[in-house]
Amino acid sequence: MSDMLRAPAEIKYAEELDWLESIDDNPKPFSWRLSPKMVRLFVLGSERSDGLDREISQKWYGDRSFVERSIVTLASDRGLLLIGDPGTGKSWLAELLSAAICRNSTLVVQGTAGTTEDHIKYSWNVSMVIAKGQSRESMIPSPIMTAMESGAIGRFEELTRSTSDVQDALISILSEKYISVPELDSENIVFAEPGFSIIATANSRDRGVNDLSSALKRRFNFVRIPVVTNKKSEAEIVRFRTEELLRRHQIELDVPPTLLDVLLQSFADLRASAAAAGSDDEKLESALSTAEQIGVLEDAILHGNFFGERALTAHTLASSLVGSLARREPEDLAILNKYLHGVVEPRSKEEGGSWPEFLEGGRDAIATLS
Repeated sequence: MSDMLRAPAEIKYAEELDWLESIDDNPKPFSWRLSPKMVRLFVLGSERSDGLDREISQKWYGDRSFVERSIVTLASDRGLLLIGDPGTGKSWLAELLSAAICRNSTLVVQGTAGTTEDHIKYSWNVSMVIAKGQSRESMIPSPIMTAMESGAIGRFEELTRSTSDVQDALISILSEKYISVPELDSENIVFAEPGFSIIATANSRDRGVNDLSSALKRRFNFVRIPVVTNKKSEAEIVRFRTEELLRRHQIELDVPPTLLDVLLQSFADLRASAAAAGSDDEKLESALSTAEQIGVLEDAILHGNFFGERALTAHTLASSLVGSLARREPEDLAILNKYLHGVVEPRSKEEGGSWPEFLEGGRDAIATLS
């Protein structure tokens, strides 16, 4: 694990998963490694009322009902589609569910405009085909086919970014639960083993790119993941991810609670401004998601550690916020400048604290980029 830049959840939390499996005496669907109750506990963390001998860390922050509905769907005959704005934790939830259910979250297809049927079915090892002809040995199964053969969870990221041909091919897999290989004379059908299912994710902002057909929609249960707007929950997510970052980089640095409050309040202000905007030109291009907050904080921490005084400052935080959110020029810079003058400047005069330094850092960053 120490040699991996980013370990998948089943490796990162292997000890927890092993322990949960050892004490799990609840009924398990199909070939699941953990029961639905234990899958939920792994994702959401343990509570005192669970009566466990050890604490299980919370890994995904959101409504319990979303996790429970997702688990129930995976135990049924239908696929699971997690849909929501960018940065709402859809992919992370999909990874955690796959890790808990089948101890393999890496059977992933990334949906793009260039994704083809081969990516979700199979392709061929050309050199082996030339040498020995087409056979099961010369066939290269897709991650989805591998999941079918092993009774595991296959993941499809950004489903709406793939073309209609690819989406149509997925319909037969979800409904028939097998893939035909007409190039072979024998063993030309790959059947799904019990436990196979698909978790797909879709970005709600991609609506209209490649809309899902009604036939494909019927094969999925939809779970909509909302943007986290509760400050307490959002603070927990940001703190959790930041602690992971610090451990990964072996950085010993405390994030002052006052600066975390400044970050959370800034995003809340900018979201309110976007909601009140009359047109897209008056909104930041950024989705202002929790993931983007984490990115701003990560940038500020690393900058302070490598080029500052090994401390997080309000000036660096503001500079990172402007640098991360100003994607269109000059539109986004104008929106951020308006926010600094209209909201942050009055607040810095009334409340003081970290806000005056935050205001100065934001102004300096805008001046540099203008």
